[in-house]
Amino acid sequence: MNTELRKTIVNTITNGGEGHIPSSFSVIDIIDTLYANHLKYDSANPEWTDRDYFILSKGHAGVALYVVLEKYGFITQADLDNYGKFNAMLGGHPDRVKIPGVEASTGSLGHGFPYSVGIALGHKINKKENKVFVLVGDGESHEGTVWESALVAQNLNLENLCLIVDYNGSAAQIMPHPNIIKQWESFGWNVLECDGHNEAELDIAFNKFSRTSNGKPTVIIARTIKGKGVRFMETHGPWHHKIPNPLEYAEIMEELSS
Repeated sequence: MNTELRKTIVNTITNGGEGHIPSSFSVIDIIDTLYANHLKYDSANPEWTDRDYFILSKGHAGVALYVVLEKYGFITQADLDNYGKFNAMLGGHPDRVKIPGVEASTGSLGHGFPYSVGIALGHKINKKENKVFVLVGDGESHEGTVWESALVAQNLNLENLCLIVDYNGSAAQIMPHPNIIKQWESFGWNVLECDGHNEAELDIAFNKFSRTSNGKPTVIIARTIKGKGVRFMETHGPWHHKIPNPLEYAEIMEELSS
């Protein structure tokens, strides 16, 4: 679990007065592990044609992506400091036009995944080896576009496509997934499962995807905890979009430091 990136998320969202801390905590270990160990990119040349693609379909967790982009040299600490300000590059949802390293403007749930299917298909048609990774939330997975895209990707044999499901239980509040593993298996995908806060388990899953050559797309069910790292935020209640006051900020930082 990356504590320092969590602290940066809290600072960025608190200073900007906008954002989703628990959702960002849910996905930060996944995104950091992907950029650290698996994604092919050039932060000095974000449009490098041989790069792999990462798309955060769960766009409301955009600050998790921003702090990783800063860590690996796409943007600067000054950009994070200006988050949420008028005319700033970084806003509540990722913007493809403004932010180096962002591949898709996301936030409306269910849109990033079909966009990723199109990119993966384009690379397959052009016989390119670029891989496409896309992260969705388990609540987002109730969108019809997700399952339509899943059928299209399987039918087109997009083995260059890896979907990561942030399985933090958000969907359970209203409409639980009865068995998400069997759901994806029934759509003809390779299905892997791991602890989404454990770098070693994430590495194993991403490596299995990279070695797979059976013509099927791969989905990684990453079991996570919303608000992971701060016990009083590990819920699906008032902290969903809450900005900490000074006392709460101090309590969050104390727990992250302990």
